[in-house]
Formats: sequence, structure tokens, C-alpha cells
Amino acid sequence: MTLRFLTAAWVAAFVLLGLGAARAQEMIRVFGAAAPAQVLVLRSTTDIAVFGPVVDAFLAGRPGLQVRYEQWGSNELYRLGRQDCHSGRQGADVVISSGVHQMVKLVNEACAWSYSSRLTDRLPAPLRWRDELWGITREPAVMVYNRDLVPADDIPRTRFDLLDLLRPSGTRYAGRVATYDIEQSGLGYLFAFADAREASTFGALQESFGRSGAVSTCCSADIIRSVAEGRYLIAYNVLGSYAQGYQQQDDRIGIVLPSDYTLVLSRALMIPREAANKEAAEQFLDFLLSPEGVLALRTALLISPLLETDEGNEGESLSSTALRPIGLSPALMVALDALTRETFLRRWRATFPGP
Repeated sequence: MTLRFLTAAWVAAFVLLGLGAARAQEMIRVFGAAAPAQVLVLRSTTDIAVFGPVVDAFLAGRPGLQVRYEQWGSNELYRLGRQDCHSGRQGADVVISSGVHQMVKLVNEACAWSYSSRLTDRLPAPLRWRDELWGITREPAVMVYNRDLVPADDIPRTRFDLLDLLRPSGTRYAGRVATYDIEQSGLGYLFAFADAREASTFGALQESFGRSGAVSTCCSADIIRSVAEGRYLIAYNVLGSYAQGYQQQDDRIGIVLPSDYTLVLSRALMIPREAANKEAAEQFLDFLLSPEGVLALRTALLISPLLETDEGNEGESLSSTALRPIGLSPALMVALDALTRETFLRRWRATFPGP
């Protein structure tokens, strides 16, 4: 895929994200054969415009197959998956979500189909669980900033740096730092919960967010666009694939992988137990793990170049010891425990009380 095409795909993704947020509904696109012998239903939180070229690569040489791609928010996708599972209803053949804690919960509730192959067996243990859930991408949680409006000396390289920016009572960053609304975003909740378990800085950072009037808002597209346009100056815990995709068409966006530690997400793929087309679903999984599929994911920035190079934009060089992959394991289900979640959200609401 050319850089020009890739940039166009990310521009389209941000346009579609904005429309989807405004209409509060999923988007659907059909790929492949017009009169198919088989239809694979794929439900995903990944933007159609970004993942579409990966689907096209999979369908090359499969003329009888059609993919119906449904794009969902992570919380809605989780609720729908549970409904399908517990009612025995056939829904998706493949589910891919950034809310990996929710996916682990679905597997634990016996909602997944078991499958193994030479390619799945090669995955590192943290990227597969019980032969029912597989991590297919590598995407860092980053900080983004406006290159035109944030002086070089203010660029936060660590969470401690961000705390220092927010600490002064008259800071110019008051009300100009944004992050995910963790009640609306399953991914945002996952990142915040992982931060709370990972870092001694989380409590101080949360307090600084509240004191400085930081903004908790909906979507990657809105957050990153608002940083580019100068409404916000810095955004925290944004998914690096979205940030880099936007950066390719707007160089006002700078990207930092925090050097104290950087969370790394692998979107999780599950084949539902009630899937109607399990064979095609297994073929799709094996494709994504094959060299051809990995290349397609890398080209789409879903296996992030930010994690593979020491050259390029500010903040891209990072010691491997600072990487904190979010592994697929039952430990993630702690985040969905009802009491734990409500306690965590109550503290978050105190930080971001809203209008």
C-alpha cells in the first residue's frame, strides 16, 4: 500500500469516526463477492477505512467469499457479544476488539470457539489464551501534543513531566489536556485501569487532571483532531495507531511514547461459539498471523512502526524495558468486577465531574 493511499485511508477513518459518533450507531461495509458462496460476518472496533485494506488482502484469491464488516464501539460490541452468546443466537463469525478485558470475559463465559494451528501456536503466550483468544495487533498508548503550540522544553516525555506541566496554579495547560472518557470508551477504561495497577504516578496524575480542569471526552478522532486544531495542547493515553495515522496528513501532531513506561495493546480476536462460518473465520485468523497478514497489519499501522524504530518523530525511540504489553489473561477480568469497576468510576467522576 502506498503512503498516499494509507494517508487517504486514515483521513477517511477520521471522517467516518466523526459521523459515527454523531449518529451513535455502527457502520457497515461489504467486501468481496457480490453473489458469494459464503459470507463472513466480522464485527470490530477497528475503523472500516483502516482495516478495510487488510480485509481486501485476505479476500484476494477467495472469489467466492464476502465479508460483512460491522464497526462497533467497544462497550456496545461487548454487550452484543454477550447477548448472542447467552441466547445461543448466531451473530458474528469473527469479533475483534480493543476492549481486550471484555473479550477475556466473553471467553471466560464460554462464548468462544476453540481453534489451534501452526500459526496460532507460534504466538507468544501473552497473546493467546486457551486457544480461544488471540492478540493480532501491537499498538502503543501514547501522548500527543500540538507541535506549533507546545514549546520543545514542555514536551512531556514521561508522566512525571506531564505532572510538572500541570502542577503550577497558573499553568497554561489548564483545561487544555484531554484523555478518553472511560465510561464511554472500553479502551479508555482499560488504559486507565492498567495505569492504576502499573504506576505510582496514577493517583497524582488523576489529582492533577482534576485540579487543572483536564477534559475527559469520547473518541480518538475527536481528541487528536482537537489537539491538531489547538483546542487541546496535549492528549494522554491515545492509541498510537490513530495518532500516527492522523499525523501523516497533519504534521501539527507530535507523538511521544512515555519513557517511564508505555502500555502496548494487542486487539483481541475471538471466533464466537455460535459462529455460522467457523472455517472461514479460522482462515481469517491464520491469514492475520501469516507473513502476508502481518505485512497488511503493519502497513495499516496496526502493528505500529513506533515500536520498531529508533528513528523518526519525537518520542519514538524507547527502551524495550519500558514497554508494558497488556497480556490476554484472566487477570484482566478484575477490571470488570462490578464493585471494582464502580469504585474506579466513582473516583474518575470526581476527577471529571462534567458540566
